[in-house]
Amino acid sequence: MTEYILPLIISFVLTYICGRITPPLLVKLKARQTERVEGPASHKAKNGTPTMGGVIFLIPWIIVTAFYIPTHRNIIPIFVSVICFALVGFADDYLKVVRHHNLGLRAWQKFLLQVISSFIVLACVRLFTNISFDMRIPFSSLFTASGTAFIASLGILAVPFETVIICGTVNGSNFTDGLDGLASSVTAVVALFAAISSAAMNAGIAPAAMAFLGGLLGFLIYNHHPAKVFMGDTGSLALGGFVAASFIMMNMPIYIIIAAFIYFAEVLSVIIQVLYFKATGGKRFFRMAPIHHHFELSGWKETKVVTAFTLVTLILSVVAFVAL
Repeated sequence: MTEYILPLIISFVLTYICGRITPPLLVKLKARQTERVEGPASHKAKNGTPTMGGVIFLIPWIIVTAFYIPTHRNIIPIFVSVICFALVGFADDYLKVVRHHNLGLRAWQKFLLQVISSFIVLACVRLFTNISFDMRIPFSSLFTASGTAFIASLGILAVPFETVIICGTVNGSNFTDGLDGLASSVTAVVALFAAISSAAMNAGIAPAAMAFLGGLLGFLIYNHHPAKVFMGDTGSLALGGFVAASFIMMNMPIYIIIAAFIYFAEVLSVIIQVLYFKATGGKRFFRMAPIHHHFELSGWKETKVVTAFTLVTLILSVVAFVAL
């Protein structure tokens, strides 16, 4: 009750309350969405919607999760990760709001801050927990006599590898945040998977995962289509920070590609689009990237894309659990 149901309920209720208070304040602060010019035409109507709404679920999550830190030290790196990447996102959002343009931090600035944040998170893993950087190999338990997963160690390559995983996941969640309720719905499923996996392995991070799930469910009240508020980079980068750190604390960074496959697909679609565009002198592989826009321009409604991507995440989360 205290590790699963309570953090879920409290975080949900506090997020609902924050969602009633925060959007009007964001409007007064002129924190409004500026859609990119080259985006889908249907998104032009979203201009002016309050953004930076990630604080709506992040503040309750921080409050609830902080309560569990004294008894659940494995939560510390996750706590630090969410805050670090939320601050990077906040800086990006702030510049967008000030400039009234959809471009915030420069790409190299954003990447540098992500790398620094990743190092901070990994340092916290070393300083405050007994968790190693070893990694479980998916499905390996099906081929071992003991029925336990094979654990791989990368030695001195572990930190660079984990840094790539964290930055990749954070950018994946950032790219996923492009439709009403998409990033929230997909990550809610991944958070539930993290909580169940933590319980199965006694990893000690379930309260943080359940609180995150509660916060996202509360946020969806305001973020489902048509969205009354957007999470902005403040929220979307924090999502990736939560997912990456949670999986690292369970020695499961490789499992992110399965459970959070949508993140991976979003990043991969952008890479493919850019490389194909350059190689062909201006042709596009997808109608538009990230890939959720491709489906939009193919005739899918936003709600259909969100439902499909969430169902894919649910199915792949079950596959990932079997892979344990």
